[in-house]
Amino acid sequence: MPLPQPKQPGFFMGENPHEQSTSSNKHEPYSGDEVSMMSLKARFHKINIKLSSMGRVFVILVCCFLLFTLTNSSTPAMINPSQSIRDGETLLSDGGSFELGFFNPGNSTNRYLGLWHTKSPKTVLWVANRETPFSDRLGGLTITREGVLVLLRSPNDTVWSSNPSRTAENPVAEVLDYGNLVVREENDSNPENFLWQSFDHPCDTLMLGMKLGSNFVTKTDQFLSSWRSAEDPAPGEYSYLIDTHGYPQLLLKRGNKTLFRGGSWNGINFVSNPRPLPISNEFVFNSKEVYFKFEIQSSFRVRQTLSPSGLLQSYILSDRTNDWVITDAGQPDQCDNYAICGPNTRCEISRSPICVCLDGFVPKSPADWNFSDWNDGVYPENSARMQ
Repeated sequence: MPLPQPKQPGFFMGENPHEQSTSSNKHEPYSGDEVSMMSLKARFHKINIKLSSMGRVFVILVCCFLLFTLTNSSTPAMINPSQSIRDGETLLSDGGSFELGFFNPGNSTNRYLGLWHTKSPKTVLWVANRETPFSDRLGGLTITREGVLVLLRSPNDTVWSSNPSRTAENPVAEVLDYGNLVVREENDSNPENFLWQSFDHPCDTLMLGMKLGSNFVTKTDQFLSSWRSAEDPAPGEYSYLIDTHGYPQLLLKRGNKTLFRGGSWNGINFVSNPRPLPISNEFVFNSKEVYFKFEIQSSFRVRQTLSPSGLLQSYILSDRTNDWVITDAGQPDQCDNYAICGPNTRCEISRSPICVCLDGFVPKSPADWNFSDWNDGVYPENSARMQ
């Protein structure tokens, strides 16, 4: 009786079958030398297993899953008291628009915890430890069981911490998709119940949804303060705020000196703001608080930033360039500077010099006046000059 034709084995030890001749499916018997060679290769090389196409697909799926898991573990959506963010790691908003992490501004070696838009990571919009940087990369952010955000240089060296409005039960820290870093209860996402939020503590930038104003109950103020320089986010000389003396109005100040007055609210805008941003805004004034803010809109991003030189500049995030594009470089002309000409005068930007005495008044120092030095002011033309 003839023996049945042997079948090809599913796998074998030896050369990759794709490297052999495919002219015939029959294999010649191995000689003694070939068997010895195969034994040596079996000792010094791994077993080469021919995977099926299904096996390859399985391996690819496993690799993709591991890559996805590792990527998301380095950029979590929120942290709880058992987790932390170390230098080199970030906290990413759920929609991927904003990111919290560590950075050093410009050529400075100081490290800060800041927040930026993911399309423009070099433009930092909010800084936690503005006045307390650290020089190494050992910092970390954690949240206590009471709901306090703590920025640590080392386990026993606190650089910065938040001040929540009350003690938490199950706190989490999260970056919202409009750029607000918040501490809240794990199962409560109502903004009215946030324990703490970065929007209550602006730096140099007014973002969509962030208030500029005063709370008369908690006696807290929200205002912009410029960076000291492009490499130092500590509070600088300039501030932009709502003045609550009399009817509220926007003021730009250098120290205690008022440089620009935005005027009062007319129901649509502040009267001295000639180029308002093309976005909905809100002004509230009652017995508990007064504030101004831009409404949150998902269609585009807008910000106003107070520069280290005292210019209030407006930007829109461009989808074309993935960067912030300036729309207003600051005050339009010198006549917007507060009280630039002094009492009994008016400012006319089309004239030179721009300051003009009212009828019946003359400059105390005509020579200085013509050189745009109005510090001496004016006095009545027909009265004796006071010595």
